[in-house]
Amino acid sequence: MSLVLGLAAVIWGGGHIAGWSRGIRMAFIGSLLAVVIISHLVLPEGHPIRFATGGAAMPWLILVSVGILVWGYLLVLSRLKSAAEDKTPKADPMDKPLFSDTELERYARHIMLREIGGPGQKALKQAKVLVIGAGGLGAPALSYLGAMGVGTIGIIDDDTVENSNLQRQVIHTDARIGMPKVHSAKEAIQAQNPFVQVNCYHRRLTEDIAADLFADYDLILDGTDNFETRYLSNRTAVKLRKPLISGALSQWEGQLSVFDPANGAPCYQCVFPEAPAPELAPSCAEAGVSAALPGVIGSMMAQEAMKLITGAGEVLRGEMFMYDGLYGETRKIRLNKRKDCPTCGQAQG
Repeated sequence: MSLVLGLAAVIWGGGHIAGWSRGIRMAFIGSLLAVVIISHLVLPEGHPIRFATGGAAMPWLILVSVGILVWGYLLVLSRLKSAAEDKTPKADPMDKPLFSDTELERYARHIMLREIGGPGQKALKQAKVLVIGAGGLGAPALSYLGAMGVGTIGIIDDDTVENSNLQRQVIHTDARIGMPKVHSAKEAIQAQNPFVQVNCYHRRLTEDIAADLFADYDLILDGTDNFETRYLSNRTAVKLRKPLISGALSQWEGQLSVFDPANGAPCYQCVFPEAPAPELAPSCAEAGVSAALPGVIGSMMAQEAMKLITGAGEVLRGEMFMYDGLYGETRKIRLNKRKDCPTCGQAQG
């Protein structure tokens, strides 16, 4: 066996000195291995050539198989890198590539999806997404936004982690009780994916900061549990022509939609002209909520965000998805714009 490996080394080194290309040298070595394997298959046992080349074909077959697997892995990694990188020549030769090898391996399952590919993963890395609320809906949405590689994630929430949150708000931990939710969420996101940037705003969303804050992001996810903030988020998103992904929960049921009047869809106030009376829409603390329900709806909010950013599939514009966790039922309904909507109606231009 050492004789064949020695010959292969001579071919590789000698060919390099002679100026042969890598492909030619690989072809010669492949031919040598093919001759050795065929010799073991056709020559009788005990033949001097078989004895001189290891005595059996199996070690060579294993060696070739391992070589093919390694070569195939490196080839796939190289193609993924080529797909994910911008092929336009850089003005500055010192510019770093958009993705490191570690990131390419991390996002490989995404890049291999036809609907996402390299351009889609690049769009995710360059995207900026703001999440309002780091509670039941925000927790799973934030987890998956970070995992999928959204480059910049903003979190605004004025609350702190409480023991009662941990039944469903899976981004937080017992050790972080008392910590601001935005900082707890950032710690969890970056522990899972250190390649994303997380901006924390430990305060309540108010009228005086909403427009400036929303202007820094491409799209907004609203996971809050009060109508005042929902209407404020909707007004601001419509004004700045930003898509708004909104989710809501109640006991065993959840719903979500993409409100995007800039692209012909209704806004939140088209569907909910006025906030219901408090007794008709109790909070989770008052009515209770199934532990896994926020995970279902929050994860779907992240999925809609991914589709909006990458252009994959069809997003829930002009539609509302509803899920009944108690009976395992789902349905979608069409939503229509209202001409007299005070937020996005014709009078608003």
